[in-house]
Amino acid sequence: MTIVASPEKRSRKQKPLVSETSPLLPEKHQDGEDGVHEGLNGASFSCAVFNLSTTVVGAGIMALPATMKVLGLILGSLLIIFVCMLTDASIDILLRFSRAGAAVSYGGVMGDAFGKIGKMLLQISVIINNLGILIVYMIIIGDVLSGTSSNGVHHVGILEEWFGFHWWNGRVPILVLTIVLILAPLVAFKRLDSLKFTSALCVALAVVFVVITAGIAIVKLFCGTVQAPRWLPDIVDHTSFLKLFTVVPVIVTSYICHYNVHSIFNELEDPSEMQPIVRTSLALCSIVYITTSFFGVLLFGDQTMDDVLANFDTNLGVPYSAVLNDIVRVTYVVHLMLVFPLIFFALRLNLDGLIFPAKKPLVSDNKRFILITTVLIGIVFLGASFIPSIWDAFQFTGATAAVCIGFIFPASIALRDTHGISTKKDIYLSLFMIFLAVVSSSIAISSDINSMFKKSEVGPPRS
Repeated sequence: MTIVASPEKRSRKQKPLVSETSPLLPEKHQDGEDGVHEGLNGASFSCAVFNLSTTVVGAGIMALPATMKVLGLILGSLLIIFVCMLTDASIDILLRFSRAGAAVSYGGVMGDAFGKIGKMLLQISVIINNLGILIVYMIIIGDVLSGTSSNGVHHVGILEEWFGFHWWNGRVPILVLTIVLILAPLVAFKRLDSLKFTSALCVALAVVFVVITAGIAIVKLFCGTVQAPRWLPDIVDHTSFLKLFTVVPVIVTSYICHYNVHSIFNELEDPSEMQPIVRTSLALCSIVYITTSFFGVLLFGDQTMDDVLANFDTNLGVPYSAVLNDIVRVTYVVHLMLVFPLIFFALRLNLDGLIFPAKKPLVSDNKRFILITTVLIGIVFLGASFIPSIWDAFQFTGATAAVCIGFIFPASIALRDTHGISTKKDIYLSLFMIFLAVVSSSIAISSDINSMFKKSEVGPPRS
């Protein structure tokens, strides 16, 4: 984030309460740097869990079944749990070094450890990561509402199914209407607290998706109409082994929530609850991820698509299949629309801090606020129109910015150890996180480049 330490150290429990009109966006001090998130304490444990869980559970839940198809159910579930534990450790490092350096943001911790350059690297990484995530959200919204085509096969969208094909339910008009009528009003909020009820609704909708998917899979399992799932990866040669690493960035991306941790922490009435909040949120998200991945693969098998929602436009082989398909797709599209402003908030704040580090607070400059918001919405819209696959977007952001935000930067902070608080466990864990992040992302990028060249050699399919 774009916030630095408070000019004077004091206990967070002694912070004065403020009114509900206090802005979430940080005010800046007279030295031109970002101010602190003061006065927004009072958030409850459950509200914080909902906000952090909503930050975590987004489009990643749709891509994870495809990773489970590659890894197998056993290895895939273990990897999800493993990455969850690493994420918890990396957030713990950030919080401990935040307290030691009196920093109130991720950017503040990076600035404390590596100076202005470190802070800028964090801002750039958050911008890249969040843009990738939001583009994926828009891709899914467009795919589900207006339909998508893959390898010559057209998957009908909900609006096409309900009303037939018209100009107004094409991809571009639908995305424009979604932005104008839903997303624009939501991203206009300047306080995270204003979104606490939508965060709770987001989690509820994700659970509804999981319950319906699990119910359908269980019914088909008892009816004997599902294939035996793949429990372990199918490794037949060197290429299939390296392919396992290409799915790691997708899982890493699905756990990135570090850029909103400090915003949530700064609003708590009791800051000592932050660690239980993090672990509760990560545990909840892991259950949702594993359950969705397991039943998604069980339901669709080798036909599981990169965006599993695209699978919900065929006959599922159960009563009321069409109705269930529509419920699943509509509930999760609404979920993405509601979580969109949470991710967008951090994106807007970091872009403003990177481009206008010495300007007055963004919350008090409506012209700059509207300008940055409009430009970012436009970029997301264009990105969603030209990136053909959710898989491409997740592999790119996961292999680059996401591994930096989630693992490389926190590990580097612990290794830098400007306050002398790192333990031997922190050092070893940090070295392992950096090694794992660099190796997995390097293999993923190499594999993606190789796949792109192979596709270009094959050329487009003949009509």
